[in-house]
Amino acid sequence: MYSRLLKPPDTSILLLGPRGTGKSTWIAQHFPDVTRYDLLDTREALRLEREPGRLFLELRTVPAGKWVVLDEVQKVPTLLDEVQRLIETCGLRFILCGSSARKLKRSGVNLLAGRAIETRMFPLVSAELGRSFSLQTAIATGTMPLAVTGADPVGFLTTYAHAYLNEEIRAEAVTRNVASFSRFLEIAARQNAQVTNLSNISRDAAVARSTVQNYFDIITDTLLGYWIEPWKLKRATKQVAHPKFYLFDTGVARALSGRLPYPPSQEETGPLLETYLFHEMRSFLGYSKLRYNLHFWRSHDGAEVDLLCETQEGFVAIEMKAATQWQKRFSGGLRRLREELSPAPVHTFGVYLGERRALIDEVLVLPATEFLTMLWNGEIIRR
Repeated sequence: MYSRLLKPPDTSILLLGPRGTGKSTWIAQHFPDVTRYDLLDTREALRLEREPGRLFLELRTVPAGKWVVLDEVQKVPTLLDEVQRLIETCGLRFILCGSSARKLKRSGVNLLAGRAIETRMFPLVSAELGRSFSLQTAIATGTMPLAVTGADPVGFLTTYAHAYLNEEIRAEAVTRNVASFSRFLEIAARQNAQVTNLSNISRDAAVARSTVQNYFDIITDTLLGYWIEPWKLKRATKQVAHPKFYLFDTGVARALSGRLPYPPSQEETGPLLETYLFHEMRSFLGYSKLRYNLHFWRSHDGAEVDLLCETQEGFVAIEMKAATQWQKRFSGGLRRLREELSPAPVHTFGVYLGERRALIDEVLVLPATEFLTMLWNGEIIRR
């Protein structure tokens, strides 16, 4: 069994996360006896969509300070005006839970700015799994709760990928051509954790470049994936301009790519390791309430660093390799970045699949599992 790191809030929150990451279970554990509206219930959603003001009428007599849960709030975004009214006039506190930001972004969720703090729920992380954590398993089938605890992770993830296409996409009516979107998803999943060139994906998926951009907007809005932008050095040096795209879970990435029934190949393992460690970094920053952004860095002549994070104490730079032996050339990008960022302090780490730590050319080289332990202990980025 595992315990989630997300702590119950003191004030209203907008809790966002992909379906299946455990939001509803977390809410049931920490807010078992509160008033709850489940907007996945079609009748409930239609009732409130027809007359959003009923929410205010039904809750205005609830004592101040009490909690109310709106599950899958993106189904009826017009309720946000009533939520704002109830927060301001009645002193109620809300858990606004959602698995898509698409309709919320279009419907003025900023009205709640300062009244409901945006909070993220991620798949399980190594610190939550404790002794049961297996990096090999996390790379192969991810860390979605039902993939970890269920008897058939491959079956669950296959069903999850199918349900995403048929429920999230069809339900939100964001594209009519599900077949081309499915083809795009497979191509995007196979290029996961790589620098993304929309024109190349457009050619491979046989759809217009503008359609590819729209498809990426869909999967970011439905929280299936995230962009990571290249770090721009202040001085004018030529650098790569295209961003990278990461799917939110390695198991889901393998399901969408069609590779899930097979063991990860050597070619897959590098991007999957990078995806998983990126997920852990995002989760650490989110649960620690650190608002730092993650970037990558790559120069025009091929020098690169997988992850770069600017903190109050300087820069943290991380290079990841799916190798059991750390070779000196792996540190080349880190050395180059230190020179480019000088005199700013840069803490450089190498992460690999070997078993021993080492200090090589001022780079602290760590086994991946040791790196994760240090990350959650606050030894990589201070909380």
